[in-house]
Amino acid sequence: MEQRLNIKKLGTRLVAGLILSLPVFLGAIRVSWGKTAEEYRIQGLSDRQQEKYPEAIEQLTKAVALEPDNIAGRVILGWTQHRANQPKAATQTLVDTFYRQPFNVPNLNALGIVHLVNDRLPEAVITHSWAIAIKPDNEIAHYNLSLAMERLGQYAWAVSNALEASKLEPTNPHPFIALSIAYWGAGDRPQALQAFQQALSLDGRYAEREFLNYLGEAGFSPPQIKASQEILQNLPKGN
Repeated sequence: MEQRLNIKKLGTRLVAGLILSLPVFLGAIRVSWGKTAEEYRIQGLSDRQQEKYPEAIEQLTKAVALEPDNIAGRVILGWTQHRANQPKAATQTLVDTFYRQPFNVPNLNALGIVHLVNDRLPEAVITHSWAIAIKPDNEIAHYNLSLAMERLGQYAWAVSNALEASKLEPTNPHPFIALSIAYWGAGDRPQALQAFQQALSLDGRYAEREFLNYLGEAGFSPPQIKASQEILQNLPKGN
């Protein structure tokens, strides 16, 4: 009986010892394994927010290497490369992601923007059109498709997509300016002026000619920015 009690006590002590040593054991495993993909992503996003793009890309690349099937992680990497002014790398990352998952709307939106700002207009049109086919209420795709169509001289399509974008995102002045330049290109000046006035009602800063240069960050090309400045000059006095 006494021997059984001793064995029981010994077993209890062994279990207690294992429980107490488990955190140390797991910690050692964690150190040997290094960071998780999620930790790399968090650090990469933090670096990106501080515009430390080389560091961000390094962290996000490690996250993708650890989780190659994480589509969102790949999109984050591609968009960060885009923001770091690495169009070739961004395109490669986002195209590779497309082949892995051709129905992912955030990836299509990002890839379409990369095509647009690098003047690959047919690719931008195809990519954004596919994104709209998958998600018709996709304001990002409608907006950027409008800019692409305007550059191609397809003003009716540009107007149609800008109208849809403005309905989907009525508090954003950018779709209204896109609508304005589309009408302007089509020769419909009254509608162009009206659309621009709608944009001004949302953000009065666009009444300043120099501020319109910031439209470049919203996907507008230099000729499109120039068109918006021309429209501004033609607004009735008092606007």
